[in-house]
Amino acid sequence: MSKSEKTVVITGASSGIGLGLAEAFLREGYNVVGTARSQARLQAAADQLQAGERFLGVAGDVGVPESARAVFEQAIAGYGHVDVLVNNAGIFAVKPFVDFTPEEVDEQIATNLKGVLYMSQQAARHMGERGQGRIINITAALALQPQAGVPALMAVALKGGINQATRALALELAPKGVTVNAVAPGVTATPMHPADTHAALGSMHPLGRIARIDEIAAAVQYLVNAD
Repeated sequence: MSKSEKTVVITGASSGIGLGLAEAFLREGYNVVGTARSQARLQAAADQLQAGERFLGVAGDVGVPESARAVFEQAIAGYGHVDVLVNNAGIFAVKPFVDFTPEEVDEQIATNLKGVLYMSQQAARHMGERGQGRIINITAALALQPQAGVPALMAVALKGGINQATRALALELAPKGVTVNAVAPGVTATPMHPADTHAALGSMHPLGRIARIDEIAAAVQYLVNAD
């Protein structure tokens, strides 16, 4: 067992924002339990992070309740408890709504909605019993303000629903000492967006550029550390 006293569970931790969050929490002295569907990608992340026993990769589909349960069981077995859950895993697709197949709709609902709900159930139960904890949901700015030139109804519907679920769960868990918040990034520089698209995507933002992963991580850590 690691000597660190703090543990965070991060979904979708093998790349992009999730991997950046793992790096940031490791710097803050946390143990990190990262999830992804591929054990090979988690191993690649572990190799990059070079965190030794302070990083535990647990492969599985967060949209399946048994996977969410396994993540928390392994986190608690390895590190004793979980202090923070970051629901970061998500699928984002820009396409006309009428073009979504039933399989794509089901996949988006499983990852973007069920994944948050099942992981949060595990966190709420564990953290509520301990009388402390933080749940942070990564949603999307687009869910707060859809754009005419970006057809992404599935993301708007599901991430928008998670925004409201965040408010409801925050009220439910506050008496138990558990806070629940959301961070809603705009377009962020991740492997999802090739470098040659960054300038065009940045022109859609007030700052004239897309977000950096470290900025998202800073927002998450602010909420984790706030009294």
